[in-house]
Amino acid sequence: MIELSHITYTYPDQAAPALADFSAAIRPGEFVLVVGPSGSGKSTFLRCFNGLVPHFYGGRWAGRADILGRDPVALAPRGMADLVGFVFQDPEAQFVVDTVEDELAFAMENFALPPATMRKRVEEVLDQMTIAHLRDRRIGTLSGGEKQRVAIAAVLALQPDILVLDEPTSQLDPQAAEEVLVALRHLNEDLGLTVVLSEHRLERVVQYADRVIYMPALGQPPILDEPRAVMAALPLVPPLIELGRKLDWRPLPLTIKEGRVFARGLGEQVSKSANQQIGESANQRITKDTVISAKGIQYGYDGHAALRGVSFEAAAGEFVALMGRNGSGKSTLLKQVVGLLKPDQGQVIVSGLDTRRAALDEVIRTVGYVPQHPGALLFQETLADELAFTRRSHHMPPDAEGDLALLGRLGLAGLGGRNPRDLSGGEQQRAALAAILVADPTIILLDEPTRGLDYEQKHRLAGLLREMRSEGRTIVMATHDVELAAACADRVVLMAEGQIVVDGPARNVMSDSLVFSSQINKLFRDPRFLVVEDVLAALEER
Repeated sequence: MIELSHITYTYPDQAAPALADFSAAIRPGEFVLVVGPSGSGKSTFLRCFNGLVPHFYGGRWAGRADILGRDPVALAPRGMADLVGFVFQDPEAQFVVDTVEDELAFAMENFALPPATMRKRVEEVLDQMTIAHLRDRRIGTLSGGEKQRVAIAAVLALQPDILVLDEPTSQLDPQAAEEVLVALRHLNEDLGLTVVLSEHRLERVVQYADRVIYMPALGQPPILDEPRAVMAALPLVPPLIELGRKLDWRPLPLTIKEGRVFARGLGEQVSKSANQQIGESANQRITKDTVISAKGIQYGYDGHAALRGVSFEAAAGEFVALMGRNGSGKSTLLKQVVGLLKPDQGQVIVSGLDTRRAALDEVIRTVGYVPQHPGALLFQETLADELAFTRRSHHMPPDAEGDLALLGRLGLAGLGGRNPRDLSGGEQQRAALAAILVADPTIILLDEPTRGLDYEQKHRLAGLLREMRSEGRTIVMATHDVELAAACADRVVLMAEGQIVVDGPARNVMSDSLVFSSQINKLFRDPRFLVVEDVLAALEER
């Protein structure tokens, strides 16, 4: 049995505990999904398994942890490393060496495994995570999603009995996420590996779980039950389950296969007038002035071509979603637009400025860029200081009330005095967005903005982005979150191998796709329906 009993833990310099009288029991061999709002203690709970809490983070600990007969508090992480494999929310936090193959072998070398055993295990995990083609690559040249798969592979190489993962698919494209989760399910079923996984994108993983732990706000007891029971009780859920709850489908469907039984005849019931209205409203094109123009961009990292003759435009007031597999060039294109990278060939014009010649300070007067790793933007002592620094950098007057209002819109009210590096992953993501939005940019570039966000915060972010688009701002978002793209984007640009392969209205591009369709579109297989609101609006017109 894996048992945590009455654990109360408080991080250093924090008044409120991250876990308060928390208890949970997990059976060996289970696949357990941990869910809950950002900041509810999910990451802290996972860190209890190998003694990172309290040994690495310090702070105050009370309670008892028994992990298959071992006490992680007594043994510390070094005494748990062969039993518990841990994959961090930020994969870069656990890399030690420069190349992929060396990283996979590093932990095994520390355990003095025979060379033949290490070679065999390296080959196995390369195949399990489908990263054999990355074997000789330098880790610094990998995309965020590729780094995530390498981090998981490095942990699997030690063949632990318990695998603990903190949002392992947050940076993966839909296909790569599916491959990782299927691999984890095979390890769980075929080898009896206990898997404890924290995730916000429940639509990806809930069908694989044996049980779900829901961690509500601090001080409220957790819910530990089978997935269908927990999904029925959560305040916000994936679109398929949301539609099932609104239409009272029983039993509540967790997969598209289960939902199609209920939806089979529903698409035929809507009136033709409603169908036409939905289709027309979704396919309207923006006709305003072009504010981003990229022509024939070529760019490479260490001889590896990241962009191959990319041409891209965005108009004022347009919301464009960049989608595609990990390593397809989405993040590189955003960095070209903001001027962090200069094209080897081609030209990028942003708000009339040629990024090859304009200074970065000129570009960021109108362009706000939130990178994939928000910590790269956060370096002040408090979140309030971050906003004040941005204002000073843009020669803007102080506005404490405006800063508080912005933090409130992003769900960060009351955190202005906190050190940004002490915030949870989801809170850091929103803090970085706040530090950019305070400068009031007219062009906003977002790289995986929902990484680490729970459904409530993602819903709030989607509303904020739609509001900013209605104000005439241009938003270009690189994302693997098909549900956010379906809810917000006017256009979707699909990239592959450093090229744009499809560019069109969101409803057209995201329909009838095996990978980039939303749950609702997969359910009905009809371009009229991308989000829950499409279905409900059509039913009202009957």
